[in-house]
Amino acid sequence: MLNKIAIFKKGKTMAMTLGIIGVILLVIFYGIYVSLIRKRNKVKEATSGIDVQLKKRYDLIPNLLQMAEKFMTHEKSLMTEIVRLRTEAMKKTFDANPQEAMKLAGELDACMKDFMLSVENYPELKSNQTMLQAMQSFNEVEEHIAAARRFYNASVNDLKNTAEIFPGNLVAAMVGVKADMPFFEAETEAKERIDVSKFMK
Repeated sequence: MLNKIAIFKKGKTMAMTLGIIGVILLVIFYGIYVSLIRKRNKVKEATSGIDVQLKKRYDLIPNLLQMAEKFMTHEKSLMTEIVRLRTEAMKKTFDANPQEAMKLAGELDACMKDFMLSVENYPELKSNQTMLQAMQSFNEVEEHIAAARRFYNASVNDLKNTAEIFPGNLVAAMVGVKADMPFFEAETEAKERIDVSKFMK
């Protein structure tokens, strides 16, 4: 009889221990799950931030080109390429297709840098007050884009760390949270040194 009571008590203690362990595991699982969802949503917020800033840039580009067109007769091909890239880039969003959006944004970056350097060759344009204000607005938007990209990269890094390191990787696999968003990196052309001599007349 005492043996049966001891076995019963041992079984009850074992069940309580397993129950406590189960609750602890459930709390840990829930905590990691909530963290993954918050970090995934932060990445989505970051992609929206980049899209908003890029939209501001796309809105400014026609004004810059329209003002420059009167003066920059030798830069028609560059301006045509900027218009083409702007049109294509406006169709893409970071949330829907980050790789394609990044590629187009990088190409447009390179063309706009060439354009800004070319403006230096036109004193009348460079001293035009409206053009100066437009360029200043464009530079401010570029700074906001850079900040949005940094926020995006930090958010992606945070999500990747949580989703790829144990035990987060197990929870991520169970609930289907993927950390497959790419980091925003400068295009190869943007990393290269700019040869100013090719823009000088």
